[in-house]
Amino acid sequence: MLTALFDRVGHPVVACLAAGGIAAAVLIGKDGLDTVVGCGTTDDAYPSQTAKDWVTQADHVVVATPTAEQESNRRNFSEGPIEYATDRSVTFRTDDVLWSAKSPRHSLGDTFGMEAAGWKVRRESGTRTKATTASAPRLETGHTYLLALRWAGDRWITLGEGAAVPFDDRTVARGEWCGRVLSEDDVAAGEHFSRIDDKSLEKRLVGQDEQAVKRELDGATAKTGR
Repeated sequence: MLTALFDRVGHPVVACLAAGGIAAAVLIGKDGLDTVVGCGTTDDAYPSQTAKDWVTQADHVVVATPTAEQESNRRNFSEGPIEYATDRSVTFRTDDVLWSAKSPRHSLGDTFGMEAAGWKVRRESGTRTKATTASAPRLETGHTYLLALRWAGDRWITLGEGAAVPFDDRTVARGEWCGRVLSEDDVAAGEHFSRIDDKSLEKRLVGQDEQAVKRELDGATAKTGR
């Protein structure tokens, strides 16, 4: 079963959790993991994996820290085990801007807001279960992230799961991912099981700092002319 799971896994962190029996519970719908849901198949709005994707699709690449959150977009259910679900409106502090497009769609201030996955609340017990964005950080206060942001409509979004990277202590792949806290060593271990064709920026730079990120982005900018 795990061999089949590894064949489907492209993200090294998914592979790491799978190796520990965690992602299997999520990806194949078991009930063993009751504190995090939704870390399954990704559906990116824009290409998000590589430095080229970031400089082609994003307006800004930032180091950012969530400073506040509040529930939003509550949905009530009259039947079933879930009484209601919510999203979260998360306020971020812009710690550093590592890259910006020559003509960004929108300027970025010292703070900005984004919608993020929220909670599901069980009808009988009242238990609150974290919801997550597939194969990506949940974006929680107390952690820092590397984000490739795009102004879409009237709001900031990340390009997709590859454009939201744990960045605690200014270290790629260290911090919160899918509601859990991992080290860069955890992620590096997961790389042994991830697809050979995984060319994601996160995988290339595991354990490195913002200077390494800037070099990748500057190199991709030079190649694309952006």
